[in-house]
Amino acid sequence: MTNSASRSAALSTSITVFAPAKINLVLRILDSRPDGYHNLWSLMQTVQLEDALELSLSDNHSTITLRCDEPSLKTDASNLVYRAAAGVLEDAGRTVGLDIALAKRIPMGAGLGGGSSDAAATIIGLNRLLNLGWSTEKMAYLGQTLGSDVPFFFSAPSAIVEGRGEKVVPVQIKGSRWVILVNPGFPIETKWAYQQLSVSRTGVQPLSDVHAGLGKTGELSWEEVFQAAENDFEDTVFKAHPVLYKIKQRLLADGAETALLSGSGATVFGVFRDETTARQAEIGFRAEPHLKVHTVSTSSVFRQ
Repeated sequence: MTNSASRSAALSTSITVFAPAKINLVLRILDSRPDGYHNLWSLMQTVQLEDALELSLSDNHSTITLRCDEPSLKTDASNLVYRAAAGVLEDAGRTVGLDIALAKRIPMGAGLGGGSSDAAATIIGLNRLLNLGWSTEKMAYLGQTLGSDVPFFFSAPSAIVEGRGEKVVPVQIKGSRWVILVNPGFPIETKWAYQQLSVSRTGVQPLSDVHAGLGKTGELSWEEVFQAAENDFEDTVFKAHPVLYKIKQRLLADGAETALLSGSGATVFGVFRDETTARQAEIGFRAEPHLKVHTVSTSSVFRQ
C-alpha cells in the first residue's frame, strides 16, 4: 500500500492511499474452528492493481461520508471502508468530519481481496492523517475484526497467513513476476464456496511437508512457490463454473509458470516470467469483452 501526500501528516487535511489486490499462491482450507470459521494456510502476494482512497477531514460536519465510482457498491455503514474508519475513530476516541472517496479498480467478489485491502488502506490512511502513531500490530489487530484477509495487507507484499487470517508472517519472494488476472465478469460468494467445499470433501488433507517447509524460511524463490502452488477451492468452484477451468488451461498453454484460482474466485491468474510473454498471452483474453483482464507486476516492495 502506498501513501501519496505532499505535506507531513501532521499538517495535512487530506491523504490518498492506494490499496493493492492480492493473489493466493497457495490456499489450503484446513479444519473447522469452534467459532464456525475454518483454519487456513495461505501464501499471499500483492499485485499492482490498486483501488484509490482519498480521505479528507471536513469542518462542515462531524460524520463519515463515503462515495464510490462503482454504483453497485453500498456506501453505507455496512461497507468495510466505512466500518474501518468508524473503528479507528472509536478506538482513538476522536470525533471528526471525514469524507472518503473510493475509486474502484479491483473487481468485487473476485478473490482479490479488494474490500479487505480498502479497509486496511483506510486504517493506514487515518493513522497518518490523524497522526495517531499506531504500530503495525495495532492496526492489524483492528483489521482482523473487519475480515480474515485484512491483517495480511499490513505485512504485504508477501506473507504466510494462518488461523482465521490473524497469524501473518512476512516472507520475501526473490525477484518479481508479471501476472495476468482474468475475471469472468461474475462474482463468487465466499460463503457459498465454503459450503460447497464442506459438502464435497470427505476429510481434511493435512498441511503437506512442502507447505510447512515454506513457513520455515523468510526467503523463497519463485521456483519453490510454483512447486507448492495449490488452491483447495478449485475442484468445487471449477465444477460449478467450467469456464474458470478453461481460463486456467489457456493461461498455462500461453506460457504461465503457474495458474490458479485466487481465493474462492472468481478471478483466475497466471504468473509469467516477463512482461513480454504476459502481454502476448493477454491479447487472446482481451478479444472477449465479457472478461475483465489486467496484466500487472507483483509488488516487490511495500511502501507505507
